[in-house]
Amino acid sequence: MHATEFYAHFDVERIGIEHDLLIHKLNTMLHQNIAVQAIIPVGSDAHARFDATKRSYTYLISRTKDAFRPNQVYKFNIELDLATMNKACELLLGEKDFGCFCKSQTDNHTKICSVYSAKWIEEGTMLRFEITANRFLRNMVRSIVGTMLDIGQGKTPLEEFEDIIRSKDRTRAGRSVPAHGLYLTRVEYPPETFLQNP
Repeated sequence: MHATEFYAHFDVERIGIEHDLLIHKLNTMLHQNIAVQAIIPVGSDAHARFDATKRSYTYLISRTKDAFRPNQVYKFNIELDLATMNKACELLLGEKDFGCFCKSQTDNHTKICSVYSAKWIEEGTMLRFEITANRFLRNMVRSIVGTMLDIGQGKTPLEEFEDIIRSKDRTRAGRSVPAHGLYLTRVEYPPETFLQNP
């Protein structure tokens, strides 16, 4: 999986150097695939994972071979019915138990999530699946995309999709698509998380 927006937190009494210099030093030490963009002061009890109120993911599919991004998009060139796939997206919206899309043997206390938006977008030879929710289960987006691809090919009728969700049964949903097409694109926090005058 990739991330175009990702937050991590650490506790420190005080940073002894300017933020810009620390960002530069961190980026010289980190792997080429990781880049620190900003350092943002937060409250002492802030938590990057548990305080997030919304998260957005994008899954990228290329209908043709992409020589420049072989490990960043999923190549899938079978004809798909995007209109029906977008109708299926409407069935994801709201607060539901998404156990049918969750990897088995996880430590989740609940499998209930609130999905705020979901849609498929066609951009030339690329397909983008975008989804926003308050939380996601392990493997959830990849399982949803795999099931949607079955719907788009006519393997799974649209009428059956709602039954799959209600079943809470992972074996009823489609396969998980490969991780390399998945991107975490946005994480949102309550305004009070961030210190206004550090």
